[in-house]
Amino acid sequence: MAEREPTVTIVGRPNVGKSTLFNRIAQKRKAIVHHQAGITRDRIYEQVSWSGRQFMLIDTGGFIPESQDIIENAIRSQIKIAIEEADLILFLVDVVDQITPWDLDIAKSLRISQKPVLLIANKCDNQIRDQSCYEFFRLGFGEPIPISALNGRRIGDLLDLILAKLPKEAPAEKDQTEHLRLAIVGVPNSGKSSLVNAILGQDKLIVTDIPGTTRDSIDTEIKYHGQAVILIDTAGLRKKRNIDNRIEFFSTLRAEQAIVRCNVAILVIDAEKGFNRQDIAIARLIIDHKKGLVVAVNKWDLVSKETNTMKKYREEIIYRFPELIYYPIIFISALTKQRIGQVLEQANEVYQSNQKRISTGELNTFFQKVIDQTPPPSVKGKFIQIKYVTQVKKAPPVFVFFTNDPRGIKEEYRRFLENRLRQQFGFNGVPLTILFRRK
Repeated sequence: MAEREPTVTIVGRPNVGKSTLFNRIAQKRKAIVHHQAGITRDRIYEQVSWSGRQFMLIDTGGFIPESQDIIENAIRSQIKIAIEEADLILFLVDVVDQITPWDLDIAKSLRISQKPVLLIANKCDNQIRDQSCYEFFRLGFGEPIPISALNGRRIGDLLDLILAKLPKEAPAEKDQTEHLRLAIVGVPNSGKSSLVNAILGQDKLIVTDIPGTTRDSIDTEIKYHGQAVILIDTAGLRKKRNIDNRIEFFSTLRAEQAIVRCNVAILVIDAEKGFNRQDIAIARLIIDHKKGLVVAVNKWDLVSKETNTMKKYREEIIYRFPELIYYPIIFISALTKQRIGQVLEQANEVYQSNQKRISTGELNTFFQKVIDQTPPPSVKGKFIQIKYVTQVKKAPPVFVFFTNDPRGIKEEYRRFLENRLRQQFGFNGVPLTILFRRK
């Protein structure tokens, strides 16, 4: 089974430069940097690439304490969750301030965890300050790594050390096609766990009316027509600005990691609440990750029905997100088991479509007629010719059209080719990539 990306979490007391280090490694000004301690309120993460490998970097943010007790409780809560999620901890300390009681408190939690830790002495802007970092040997994590997050000093060396500490990536291409890996995703309280229970035929997961009950992704292997299916239930995804505590933040991170790990996602929508902006954002996330998608409108038993209610509901979803015209939309009730059988059926069809490979001969026989009937529009009097087409990849499918002028192919014509490709060969529920190359 494909594994999630390794997770690297930056921890440390307030105002040691966590957000500055995050921005430096991520090469984005995504975290707010301010001299006031605790200014980072939102929990921020970014996918980082270095030397051909990737990992998820998390800035655990800060907090503004109100009393000594709150300080201690906030630190312990923050570090506990960070430790649970991380494959590697970057323990950041401030060489200017030296060791503080808060550093000692964090160090104690990290030693108990037995997780890999890199001790990083920040604000080492020069060799003189490098000499001051050795006091941090007392924290028990070996030799401190002197850096300057602000100036970028020794960040490349730090990234090399991070990769050396992370688990090696397993070959993914074969794993991605072995089984249907089905992620159940959606906003909190849309009925994801109820859907999983209905599919399993047992109350394996706790189901309540309190959003966010499911905090971990839980994998369950089931059989569908004799084939293994890995079912991934996840915590609810919601807008990042509405994530008001650290546990929910990491639940959201796990849900997005589940999308990365799956090959088909079921997007569960609350029929009573309608297809809202966050549903659209999740659908966009799934498609951008090139994962198969089935939209399941849940709680359909609670919707007042009139003539063509289902048709009008589907049309409204497609109106709000036109790209979903290519994806199955089913109307279910996890509570009454209405159309539950269609969930795995549709997911399996999408999975099989994702594995489909069309021969070059078959593609060119079909598209020769299509292009002859509707050629690409000319550009400034120049005729655009498409010589041939081939599928270069499956899971997800990628098609390359070879032409005398790739830049001359407009988006409208690309969509036309995609429509005809889907009409002829299927690929329902599967994101397609269509590229144009010079020939």
